[in-house]
Amino acid sequence: MAQQISDRRDMDFVLHEQLNVGELSKKEKYAEFNKKTVDLVINEARNLAVKEILPTRQEGDEKGCVFEKGKVTTPEIFKRPFELLKEGEWVAMTEDPDWGGQGMPRSVSMAAAEYFNGANYAFMMYAGLTHGAGRLVETFGTDRQKNLFLKNMYTGKWTGTMLLTEPVAGSDVGRLETKAIPQGDGTYKIEGQKIFISSGEHDLAENIVHPVLARIEGAPAGTKGISLFLVPKYRVSEDGSLDQFNDVNCVGIEEKMGIHGNATCTLSLGDKGECVGELLGEENKGMRAMFLMMNEARLLVGMQGFACSTASYINSVNYAKERIQGRHLTKMLENDAPAVAIIQHPDVRRMLMTMKSYVEGMRSLLYYVGWCEDMADVVDSEEEKEKYKGLVDLLIPIAKGYVTDRAYDVCNLGMQVYGGYGYTKEYPQEQLVRDCRITMIYEGTNGIQAMDLMGRKLGMKKGKLVMDLMGEITATINTAKGLEKVQPHAETLEQALNKLGEAAMHLGKSAMSEKILDAFAYAYPFMDVCGDVCMAWMLLWRASIAEKALEKAKKKDVAFYEGQIKSAQFFCNTVLPTTLGKIQAILATDGAAVEIDEASFNG
Repeated sequence: MAQQISDRRDMDFVLHEQLNVGELSKKEKYAEFNKKTVDLVINEARNLAVKEILPTRQEGDEKGCVFEKGKVTTPEIFKRPFELLKEGEWVAMTEDPDWGGQGMPRSVSMAAAEYFNGANYAFMMYAGLTHGAGRLVETFGTDRQKNLFLKNMYTGKWTGTMLLTEPVAGSDVGRLETKAIPQGDGTYKIEGQKIFISSGEHDLAENIVHPVLARIEGAPAGTKGISLFLVPKYRVSEDGSLDQFNDVNCVGIEEKMGIHGNATCTLSLGDKGECVGELLGEENKGMRAMFLMMNEARLLVGMQGFACSTASYINSVNYAKERIQGRHLTKMLENDAPAVAIIQHPDVRRMLMTMKSYVEGMRSLLYYVGWCEDMADVVDSEEEKEKYKGLVDLLIPIAKGYVTDRAYDVCNLGMQVYGGYGYTKEYPQEQLVRDCRITMIYEGTNGIQAMDLMGRKLGMKKGKLVMDLMGEITATINTAKGLEKVQPHAETLEQALNKLGEAAMHLGKSAMSEKILDAFAYAYPFMDVCGDVCMAWMLLWRASIAEKALEKAKKKDVAFYEGQIKSAQFFCNTVLPTTLGKIQAILATDGAAVEIDEASFNG
């Protein structure tokens, strides 16, 4: 059975029927990207993903990266598709063509990214981090830095990373110990060690550009004293040519559960005192700058997890239609009854329906975040611009935290549908589970995403971000109330949304009181219920479009549209009741987890 990575029909539905991305072509910035062009772009992305990148997934996993004498060798099968990725200008799809990008809308780039990451996201990490590092140079760099670095990065000639984590300072970045020593000529000597650096060393590009967080001697303690530096593997001369090795040393790579095709490195900076960096942006403003890349990276991680889940779902559907085993439940007592495909068994259908509803909801949510970024770029009024930026800020922890949690659940179900075969390397499901698992951890564990959502995002602009999101959800509910088939689900979502608002107010007040520890013990459950409501919103939105489309649908589209209504029905009737129960637990805010004595945790 051929491996699959995505559902083009559903991608088209989200792009053209839910988000109407072709309307962006009416704006000067995206004038070239009408529906026809968008479809051509996605076709090309699919061809590259299926024909060139997908064949690297299994071999890249089995061979992995090899570390020897400070050098990392990537799987040989990666070399050709990486060159094709560069030739097609896919590294910086959304960026200015003058710098090597395609200038496409972010919503459209999400569809291309789904194909690429679904094919092999360990491979795509080399390009994904490069784009994020390039954004830092474009946003905070001087004209000289842009001219020296940016086009080389956006075209993939050079790659990029992000150097935050250290042995002492994991997620607590403010404790970092890497030093930046001024040299009096505008440059700094960099000394320190960074760990868990994805794509930190490899043989796919001639240079690797590292944005490095470090503390200038004498700077304040904590995050307030952190600056951002540009530290290339090889120094760059003023004419753009490569100079000497910059004392950026790979001293090892991690042996990991998954994503074996991507090198996760420990980098030692300045072993010989010869690592030179230059300030990127302002002194002591490094964390603020790095959040630009971190937010992009968190959205990318959500896409990575989702891409694993959609591949797992499509594999499972096709397998369930072909795998013959067991008699139909209504004919179990008939000895001569024929065996049927397992998709006819109720429990398998339950699993597939769970996977279907989450995959569809996650796709819509991720594309919607990209669309909000597009809208922030093209709307005229400053008020609208701020609204869309606020929606992105609010949804990022859900798009990373909740999406990767559910993506992993979907991958687990995908393995379960295959039964014993799912546990073997003969089929792709077990690798998808392994690869997906890291997405819940890196770029800030999902517990950190939950604290960001509750501790920062809820109170931003006096709650305006939350009110704007609730307004968008309410608009969908009001539309759905006027439609016969989806009206009951609109009422169920409305009930959940109201209870969610109550929980948000409760946690906000608790976090400002002596109950602060109790409140943060429920940050993760709160992110979970926020995600459930966002999934239900997306599915109801989709179902409302589908109900209207059914009136004039062609025969070949009827099953698809009816499937959208069933996804909303399943989620609202099966998941949201549980969501309401979880909200009740949040409102109760039991303190056992905080009150228990550490000695009572046996170990």
